[in-house]
Amino acid sequence: MGVVNVTPDSFSDGGETLVAAAAVERALALVEEGADIIDVGGESTRPGASPVSVAEELARVLPVVRELAAAGVLVSIDTRRAEVMEAAIAAGVGIVNDVTALAGDPRSLNVVAGAGVCVVLMHMRGEPRTMQAAPSYHDPAREVFQWLADRVAACEAAGIGRDRIAVDPGIGFGKTVAHNADILARLGLYRDLGSAVVVGVSRKSFIARLSRGEPPHERLAGSIAAALAAIERGTHILRVHDVAETRQALAVWRAIVGAVQER
Repeated sequence: MGVVNVTPDSFSDGGETLVAAAAVERALALVEEGADIIDVGGESTRPGASPVSVAEELARVLPVVRELAAAGVLVSIDTRRAEVMEAAIAAGVGIVNDVTALAGDPRSLNVVAGAGVCVVLMHMRGEPRTMQAAPSYHDPAREVFQWLADRVAACEAAGIGRDRIAVDPGIGFGKTVAHNADILARLGLYRDLGSAVVVGVSRKSFIARLSRGEPPHERLAGSIAAALAAIERGTHILRVHDVAETRQALAVWRAIVGAVQER
């Protein structure tokens, strides 16, 4: 899943693809590099980010979504608002990727259920402006698992089949470095939910905190290390900024694993 942020303030690439034409160009380049899904977002959810109006979010994402869908690209819309979900689905989106797991807007469950699209349910403790204010867990991986299990159950009750649901433990969303490490180490746990597992570690700040404080564009090596660890633990979908590099790493990793299994 390649990331395209149509925003001025996303933590890694804010402003780079704010203009629709630039966003479409980036998305098509990511598809050429091997992205299976393009995740389009019009509101930053980085720590401390302020919300934007629905009108602004729609103005940012709809031209991009329409053009990509018309080109045959599988598009996910990264939003927590039912109104944006509806408009994006009408424009051709096939996946809703919601940082609130369809809990942030009372209409979201029914919108996704009625449209028949797929959904990524992500865990976030709190909301972007405050989520990194001293987050606390007793057992991070297990508590996130239980919360996601409850959201999967809510989706099924609303008529969204488990085959249309993916879960994302939300690395960096209301979690410390230690919390992130615990969740990543125990990712295999989330396969027990019976849905595809999505993980987004690309360029996130925990990588810099575990290393030498590098800025986002200098976190590729750490992003790939975390991505390979995630795949090894059963993750199905990686949400990344650097598609070609991640594809290359996966190809080499799979060749080595395959050679070992054949012995």
